[in-house]
Amino acid sequence: MKLLVNALVKFVLGIVLVMLLVFIPAGTLSYFNGWLFIGLLFIPMFIFGIYLFFKKPELLRRRLNNKEKEGTQKFVVLISALLFIGGFIVCGLDYRYGFSKLPDYIVIIGSVMLLIGYALYIEVMRENEYLLRTIEIEKEQKVVDTGLYGLVRHPMYLSVILLFLSFPLVLGSLYGFYIFLIFPLVLIIRIRNEEKILVKELKGYSKYKLKVKYKLIPFIW
Repeated sequence: MKLLVNALVKFVLGIVLVMLLVFIPAGTLSYFNGWLFIGLLFIPMFIFGIYLFFKKPELLRRRLNNKEKEGTQKFVVLISALLFIGGFIVCGLDYRYGFSKLPDYIVIIGSVMLLIGYALYIEVMRENEYLLRTIEIEKEQKVVDTGLYGLVRHPMYLSVILLFLSFPLVLGSLYGFYIFLIFPLVLIIRIRNEEKILVKELKGYSKYKLKVKYKLIPFIW
């Protein structure tokens, strides 16, 4: 029951936060792209949350833990949160004052990107049950080197980039896209720091780095 309440509270707070960040700057609730975005983001999230609650409650419990302890990672989380907040505010203001307007086909592409990103995110969680929001090595944790982890070392971050870059496209804001475009650069800092920790604390990760050479994008980096 405690897990259920915790999950529901965070889910509802997430919806309320996004609505405030999008609709207040937009100055209206008649912002179709805003409602489209909320539906595309939170409906799959709710369905997947139900699956985790009944099938993998321990994974859900670990995923709800977002208290980062490592110094560099705290900085990355802070910057990411500021980009998240600032990006949505810019999208709302963009709609309100008509600074830019993306064509419908770009909004559709963004919607598809969001769903692909979320599907990729779910698959990564299915493959790696030790996946947490924070950098934390568990005693029984093992290196996962199959599936998506056989292609790149950080498939979760690839999915997160797809998600973040899709947000302003769904919301129809070019200027919002410029804000969210900074996020992949912030992730590079997180990945470099995380790998140092994993090499030091996770047995077998050094060999895994030799086996899978690419961090984020196959054949590129």
